Amino acid sequence: YANLRHELSDSRRWLDRVVVMGFAVLAGLAAVGFALLADGAFDWFAGMQARWWWFPLVWTPALTALVVWVTRRWFKAAGGSGVPQVLAALDPRTPEESRHVFVSLKLAAAKVALVTGGCLAGLSIGRQGPSVQVTAGVMFAARRWLSPNSGITPRELLVAGGAAGIAAAFNTPLGGIVFAIEELSRRIETKSSGLMMAGIVASGLVAVSVMGHLSLFGRVRVGDVGWSIAWPGFLVALACGLLGGLMARLIIASFLGMPDRFCAYRRKWPIRFAALCGLAVAVIAVLTQTSAVGGGHNHTRALLEDSSQSLPVVWTWLKFVATWLSAWAGVPGGLFGPALSIGAGVGADVAHLLDSPDRVALIALGMAA
Repeated sequence: YANLRHELSDSRRWLDRVVVMGFAVLAGLAAVGFALLADGAFDWFAGMQARWWWFPLVWTPALTALVVWVTRRWFKAAGGSGVPQVLAALDPRTPEESRHVFVSLKLAAAKVALVTGGCLAGLSIGRQGPSVQVTAGVMFAARRWLSPNSGITPRELLVAGGAAGIAAAFNTPLGGIVFAIEELSRRIETKSSGLMMAGIVASGLVAVSVMGHLSLFGRVRVGDVGWSIAWPGFLVALACGLLGGLMARLIIASFLGMPDRFCAYRRKWPIRFAALCGLAVAVIAVLTQTSAVGGGHNHTRALLEDSSQSLPVVWTWLKFVATWLSAWAGVPGGLFGPALSIGAGVGADVAHLLDSPDRVALIALGMAA
């Protein structure tokens, strides 16, 4: 009774809880708004390409160059996927006063605008990784309104914000909670961990309330699976592992700058290089009628729902190249959505080449891999 009375009489503690929950709702709304903007931008691009087939050849290079110029000029910390910035802010070696360099409301707004610009250009980028930086910036801003004795650390706000981005971007509250448990378990504060979990759930529920029980990639309906899937499944895992490693090596080499003429040109003329990357992606968009650019959600959903497939093997490689060039151009954007799409393509390719009856299961294995 004494503990309950003390709990109810501490108005400042309840106000801190209201602040955290309020910002969690704002984070969920920010992620939902971001998703609607980014998806709407790419849908507009796809509509314009369907109307004028040559449209990407002019529009994509120009807008890619503009987005890279704005990023390099004013918002360098908004570059990339956004996850490395959140990890840098979470790093114990990062001084408290320097965390705003990696996550803030200003960077969150810039991230939304720049990634939406990349989607409007028709590049092969995702919004899931950037959503983590956006929602982390929103939650991190809550620290200004908390009392000094709240017991809620900036690290917890960052973890909750990043997890809220996962929960809202994928419409999966449980996914956000798992992410938070993994991060918070390293240095958990028992006094406020429950509050952080509630905030993550609130963000996820906001996404569900606004967007409904939406599945980005469609529903995976796998029937009975026997030992016949063992060999095709092994090939899917092997191919996805090799492609994942190749993509990582390419991106690391591209951004570190290798001693070749392409990296030298990128260092000297970054805006022109971005335009050339945009032109290459535009050619892929024209060849595939925009199916191999963007986040890849629509094509993956089509693979899961329809047994027919266009451009087997070729499409997967075109999506791979478009994703690499979009990142190399320097446009802010995520890799998670395109990676899932590439994995789905690998699964569908193996099923097609081996005439496997476990097509949907192989696509699911490819996405997971």
